Amino acid sequence: MRAILRRPLKNCSYVSGIAMLGLPAEMYVYGTQLWCIVIADSFVSVTMAIVYLPVFYGLRITSSYELLYIPLVIYVPALAFNQATGMDLYTIALLVCAVCIFYTTLGGLKAVVWTDTIQTVMMFGAVIAVAVLGTARAGGVAEVWKRNVDTGRIEFFNMDLDPTVRHTFWGVVVGNYLNWLATCSVNQAMVQRCLAMPNLKKSNVAIMIMAVGITCIVSLCCYTGIVIYAAFYDCDPVTTKQIRKPDQLLPYFVMELSETIPGLPGLFVSGVFSAALSTMSTGLNSMSGVIYEDMIKPCLRKPISNVNASRIIKVTVVIIGAICVGLVFMVEKLSGLIQAGKSLSGITAGPLLGMFTLGMLFPMANSKGALVGALVSLNLVAWISFGTQAAISNGSINFPVKPVSVEGCTESLKSTAGNLTTIVETAVREQPFFLYRMSYLWYTWVGFLLTVLVGLLVSWFTGPSKYTRVDRRLFTPVIHRFLSRDPQKTVRTTNLQSEK
Repeated sequence: MRAILRRPLKNCSYVSGIAMLGLPAEMYVYGTQLWCIVIADSFVSVTMAIVYLPVFYGLRITSSYELLYIPLVIYVPALAFNQATGMDLYTIALLVCAVCIFYTTLGGLKAVVWTDTIQTVMMFGAVIAVAVLGTARAGGVAEVWKRNVDTGRIEFFNMDLDPTVRHTFWGVVVGNYLNWLATCSVNQAMVQRCLAMPNLKKSNVAIMIMAVGITCIVSLCCYTGIVIYAAFYDCDPVTTKQIRKPDQLLPYFVMELSETIPGLPGLFVSGVFSAALSTMSTGLNSMSGVIYEDMIKPCLRKPISNVNASRIIKVTVVIIGAICVGLVFMVEKLSGLIQAGKSLSGITAGPLLGMFTLGMLFPMANSKGALVGALVSLNLVAWISFGTQAAISNGSINFPVKPVSVEGCTESLKSTAGNLTTIVETAVREQPFFLYRMSYLWYTWVGFLLTVLVGLLVSWFTGPSKYTRVDRRLFTPVIHRFLSRDPQKTVRTTNLQSEK
C-alpha cells in the first residue's frame, strides 16, 4: 500500500481555480503588489531542496494534508459556471464534487494522474487565450499598462513595515514565503511527488521545474487582472451591479469577449474546472491515504488485503468529499478568494510546518512539545482567521481599494450605479482588535513561531523520555555537523528499524 501512495502525482494542483479567478480580481481591486508572490515562490524552492526534502527522501515517509482548502476550490468553478450559464451555484458545486469523487474513487491515483495532465493543458490554454485576446481588445500592452498606471494600480515596492497593511512588499514576499513553504515542503501531495522520483537530485530538478511553472501561471493570472481593468476602466461592472462581487470579474470579462469569439466561454470554464478538479482530486487522494495509513491501519488487529484496503480508502474519499460539499455553503460568506484561501490554509500551515521544523532542526524537541505547540498555535490562528472574516463581513474592517469609474457607461447603467461620491465619516469608529487587523499573509508566521516556541518550552519542561543513539536521518543536513555522536548526549528516540 505504501508503494501505491508514493506513485507520482504530476499535476497542476497547486495552482487551482482560486488563482485563476482570485488573482485577476486582486489586481483589479487592490493593485499589483500581490504580484510579488513570485519572488517568495522562488526562495521556497531553494529552502525545500536544502532543508526539508533530504529528510523526507531519506526516510521515505509521507506527510499530511489540509481539509479547509478544498471547499473553496469547489466554490470557484461553480462561480465561473454560474456566471456563464446562470445555473444555481450550489447545484454546480454538488455536481463538481460528485464528478471528482467518482473518478478519484473508481480510477484511483492513475485516474488523478491522467486527468491532471489534460487539466494542466486546459488551464494554461484558457489563461493564455483570455490574456492575449483581452490585450488586443484594450489596444495593446502599452495601453493596458498606461490605464493601470494612471489609476495607481501598478505598485510593487510598498515598503511599509506596518503588519496591519493588507499588502506590502514585506508581507507579500516574507509573509507569503512561509505559507508557500508549508504548502510545498510538508504537504502530503508534494511529498508524494518527491518520493516518486528515483533519487534526490531528480527530485530537486522537479522542484525547480515546478517553481518555473507556477511563476508563469501566477504571472499570467496577475497580468489578466490588469487587462480586465484596462477593458472596464471607464465602466466598472461591480459598481453598476452587472456582477455581484469582484471574484466574478474574469468570468464576466470572458462573456464580454465571447460576443466576437464563439467558444471562448467553453474554453474558459473548462480551464477553471480543470484547475479545480486537479486540486480537489489530489487533495481527496492524499487525505484518504493519510487517514488510512496513520489512523485506520494502526487500529486494525490483523493485516488486510490490498483489495480491502482500497475499499476503505474509496469510502474515505466519498466521506471527505461529502464534508467538503457541506462546507461550500460557508465559503460564499467569506471575503475575496485569495484572502479567504490563504486565511484558511494559514490555520493549519503554520502549526504543520512548525511541527516538522521542530523535529528536523531541534534535537531537544519531543512529541509532547510538538503536540502542545501545534494545538496552541492551531487554536490561536483559527481564532484570528475566523474573527477577521467576521469583522470583514459586518463591516468593521474595510480595505482601501483602487479607484474605478462609470463615466463610459450608458445612462441606464449610471443610474444603476447611483451616487459614487465618497462619504467621509467624522465620527471616530472603534478599531477592531489588533490581531484581526493584521494582514492575512502573516498568519502562517504566527502559527509557525508559536508552535516552535511553545514546543521547545514544553520539551524543556517535560524532558526526553529516554536516551538512545540518534538517527541522523531524522534531521536536516543543515544541522548534521552540530549533532553529537555520543549516545549519552542525544535525546531523540527512534523506532525506524522496529517499524520496518
